[in-house]
Amino acid sequence: MRPCPVPCPRLRPLAVAALAWTAPAFAGGREPTAEERRAAGAIHEGALRAHTRFLADDLLEGRGPGSRGDLLAQKYVAGQLEALGLKPGAPGGGWLQPVPLLGVDARVPPVLAFRRGEESLELKLREDFTASSGAGRRRAGFSDAELVFAGYGIRAPEHGWDDFKGAALRGKILVVMNDDPSSSPDLFAGATRLYYGRWDYKYEEAARQGAAGAIIIHTTPSAGYPWQVVQTSWTGEQFELRDGDGPRLEMRAWVTEEGARRIARLGGRDLDGLRRAAEGRDFRPVPLGVRFSVDLPVVAREVESANVLGLLEGSDPRLRREAVVFTAHHDHLGVETGEGAAAGEDRIYNGGVDNASGVAALLAIAAAFARLPGPPPRSVLFAAVAAEEQGLLGSEHLAAHPPVPRGRLAAVLNIDGVNIFGRTRDVTVVGHGKSTLDGLVEAVAALQGRRVVPDQFPDRGFYYRSDQFSFAKVGVPGVYLDSGTDFIGRPPGWGKERLEEWERTRYHQPSDEYEEGWDLSGAIEDAQLLFHVGLRAARAPRMPEWRPGDEFEAARKAALEEVGGE
Repeated sequence: MRPCPVPCPRLRPLAVAALAWTAPAFAGGREPTAEERRAAGAIHEGALRAHTRFLADDLLEGRGPGSRGDLLAQKYVAGQLEALGLKPGAPGGGWLQPVPLLGVDARVPPVLAFRRGEESLELKLREDFTASSGAGRRRAGFSDAELVFAGYGIRAPEHGWDDFKGAALRGKILVVMNDDPSSSPDLFAGATRLYYGRWDYKYEEAARQGAAGAIIIHTTPSAGYPWQVVQTSWTGEQFELRDGDGPRLEMRAWVTEEGARRIARLGGRDLDGLRRAAEGRDFRPVPLGVRFSVDLPVVAREVESANVLGLLEGSDPRLRREAVVFTAHHDHLGVETGEGAAAGEDRIYNGGVDNASGVAALLAIAAAFARLPGPPPRSVLFAAVAAEEQGLLGSEHLAAHPPVPRGRLAAVLNIDGVNIFGRTRDVTVVGHGKSTLDGLVEAVAALQGRRVVPDQFPDRGFYYRSDQFSFAKVGVPGVYLDSGTDFIGRPPGWGKERLEEWERTRYHQPSDEYEEGWDLSGAIEDAQLLFHVGLRAARAPRMPEWRPGDEFEAARKAALEEVGGE
């Protein structure tokens, strides 16, 4: 990230720890004990910088799945956890839980040609579209497939919404909008994006409809990031879990908004008119009469990555069977090997903030737990997970094969990037209002003199974009903090401007590198907050619960039934 525009204040680690607890006690809460304060002192600037500096170094070559840098990151994290005195936490023993991946590199043609009768148009790779294969075999593609505009591509009976209406879509190519309907607060969650608005849902549902492929229309507002992120994330080798099942698409593609307009015009339609029609429940799929063919030779290889798991065993004979989980993904995008970077340009996607910094925070929190005079009643599992950038694959594998039955996973606290701009008066909880974990976060934040605010960018669907979502799907309540935006000593709006600027200029780009100019005082407070929240969750008489009616409540009940309701 870009350093502060003025010299960033540097706070000594112990000074920051002291600053964190100057506020009066929160009603119903309690001040940390002297032992807890000393333990929290393990979360200091030196630790965050040292871990981040190493993990984001060029030596690790962007930590792409299955790469040498990926293995170096795994060994580094495992060694740090072992040095803290934690136990190996992988199922069956050991520090590493293998994550079996399939790398799929589809050789996409430089130009896609679309036709309708005697008319045709061409779209250029990277400039107008990106594409990959979801078939998981050596060759994919289709011939003379028709494009069908399918609105948002959503089937959600609980919302009374079905964009497909039983249309015959087998073998077709669905053109769909990103996001979910938000033209009225009565539709879905209004401006707050649900999983239905995510690209991975779009591809999954298109496959369930029997489509041969799906093309998502990119706009920066609907995606939550600019086209350059699609270019970097969807070019070259893509990964999936080898043991994954379910229907597959021959092609998964993105197209720019202008490319989608040209396709619609070729079909005799206006894109804006199609999108307006798709805002209503009575929408039906619109065949465009546009056809195209594509041959996708695929280079597929089996790749091994791993989740790194360290366990602090609980002190209570009964509650130690349950675990509070801290997660942070150790992977990033690796090295650009295609045509995405010009000669002489930086090709290494170091992932300094995303997520070397998050792993650094996880290790610092683990050090804080190790410094306690004794472990809490529940066990605490520290998980540096693999292949998050490929679709939360490492956490999905861990949630499917946990070392502790999912009904005994008390909570997950996920870290995906840290605040590098300084201290804030607020702390953002992505998914605020979903579970009773909110009360723990609010109590600790109040002790720090801070207030809790909900997601500041609810239209971007952050809750479904990071690793706590994998655990939510199996019923585990989670905390995912994002940076606050009310920065101390800064004018109103400064925080949002910095975050949006970072997203434009650094997110999923080689420029996301470690920088000495970062102001980590806010990151220290956030990590200390997570430490105390995790400690309270590990000591609470009851495990956290989803709010009644939450989308993941049923999964929690099923998980509890598997372990006898304990």
